[in-house]
Amino acid sequence: MALFDLPLDRLREYRPALAEPADFDAFWQRTLTAARQHDLAAELTPYDALLPGVRVSDVRFSGYDGQRVAAWLIEPAAVQRRACVVQFIGYGGGRGRPHEWLLWPAAGYAVLVVDSRGQGDGDTPDLPGDSTPHHSGLLTRGVLDPEQYYYRRLFTDAVRAVDLAATLPGVDPDRIVVAGASQGGGIAQAVAGLHDRVRAALIDVPFLTHFRHATEITDSYPYHELSVFCATNRDRTDQVFDTLGYFDGVHFAARATAPALYSVGLMDDVCPPSTVYAAFNHYAGPKQIGVWPYNRHEGGGSYQAPVQLPWLRDRLA
Repeated sequence: MALFDLPLDRLREYRPALAEPADFDAFWQRTLTAARQHDLAAELTPYDALLPGVRVSDVRFSGYDGQRVAAWLIEPAAVQRRACVVQFIGYGGGRGRPHEWLLWPAAGYAVLVVDSRGQGDGDTPDLPGDSTPHHSGLLTRGVLDPEQYYYRRLFTDAVRAVDLAATLPGVDPDRIVVAGASQGGGIAQAVAGLHDRVRAALIDVPFLTHFRHATEITDSYPYHELSVFCATNRDRTDQVFDTLGYFDGVHFAARATAPALYSVGLMDDVCPPSTVYAAFNHYAGPKQIGVWPYNRHEGGGSYQAPVQLPWLRDRLA
């Protein structure tokens, strides 16, 4: 894939007008207040992952509407009063297995790896009685009504995960980080705009951002799900994007104040660079962005962690 989006000098200036719903803040305040009426009811069960350098717990807690959400808590065995990275997952994936998430514990942080409801292995059903995981189609699930939209539930789970992290024994509640790539980056971006407990945000090649523009410049999955839906439901296109206004990463970025480190691949046709820069340029807190000129949706890949580690060390000192 060659460069297909705006040139870098124009991306750095790309700041589209916000078109958020008038009741955006009221919608999210009402949603999160309702979720917090349910006790977190956290359950941490020791899990033998055969990794003696870390402690692993299989976690369950209450997310949207009190529904149970799965997570892993992985902690370095020798570090006390530690910062915690709340890690979110890419589209179609789940919390996976503990050995996949050893970077942060190796750096001295706890990591809370939050399952994505209805995705991955199905450890967290999307809705009660619906235990079959999905690997596509969630982008349009309930998209005609913000009250019913899938990402209302998923973003609420993510906010509640930060609530949980702040209560965990040994975690410093003033040093909580949100992190993720692609869908995970979009979730981290949303939580940074919704939760004042976030100390720093690692937002890599974020999905769920600048929706309408994304559908107009890329045919790649998963934004293509929206294009197909709108092509099939020609008379409901405005209704679709009215709903998505409540979930657009640009609107969350404009409310986020924690320091953020973004990344972007300039040849990314999955989450096009202009969608990333739309959010980055609106981000209200201190921010930096790592630019990977010849990379697609992998962004910095394994090269990104050596950028994140010193940046995070300095922010959490």
